[in-house]
Amino acid sequence: MAKRILLVGGDEFRASCAGMDRHVLEATGAANPRVAIVPTAAAFENPSLAASNGVRHFTGLGASAYGLDVVRREDAENPRIVAQLDGAHVIYFTGGSPDHLHSVLAGSPLFDAVKSACDAGAIWAGSSAGAMVLGSVMRRPSSGSPVSPALDIVPNVMVLPHHERSDPNAVAEQLSGSATFGMTVLGIDGGSGVLLDADATIVLGSGNVTVYRSGQWRRYAAGETVSGLTVNGPAS
Repeated sequence: MAKRILLVGGDEFRASCAGMDRHVLEATGAANPRVAIVPTAAAFENPSLAASNGVRHFTGLGASAYGLDVVRREDAENPRIVAQLDGAHVIYFTGGSPDHLHSVLAGSPLFDAVKSACDAGAIWAGSSAGAMVLGSVMRRPSSGSPVSPALDIVPNVMVLPHHERSDPNAVAEQLSGSATFGMTVLGIDGGSGVLLDADATIVLGSGNVTVYRSGQWRRYAAGETVSGLTVNGPAS
């Protein structure tokens, strides 16, 4: 089964996400979907709370949800923890620090297990930091460079979360002189997301998704399909 990726702009597990997340649960095709909540990115905040919020949210939507206690690299290398992904229909990475999430996940046994589960039909979901790491690069000006490497799960794509705070014209101007000019950049509002599969990309949630390409931008609302983009990246 082709992989499916959900990229969320932030504000995960809130009431505004309910419609989007119901759609995702239905997309699994499971009568009682199992949802693994991975709070790695929230390691410096309150990962237990992040996980419990996700468990409560998805349980309320009729899923069987549970938290995965992964906050350090050692956790991502622990076979007992990695095995807890077995049978998950949705694997959801919360928001927080994209740098920390990347350092814990990249090249780890957990990363390999998530990729294998996704290839077998599970939906890999990420919100804010959890979405940022799934593109080719992450926009991290605070690191001293415009972008830093991401996991390249969705190639030639960069994610800008919490995009409801941004002016598209200003963002387009900033991107026009950067190394990401040839990429598709997804500005995703909080409480909103895009579900990518091998055939299409559909917008979900309570807000909008702004797509930047070659100095131009277009805003998409829930239910619309983003042209020229699949889980395998932008059309060439």
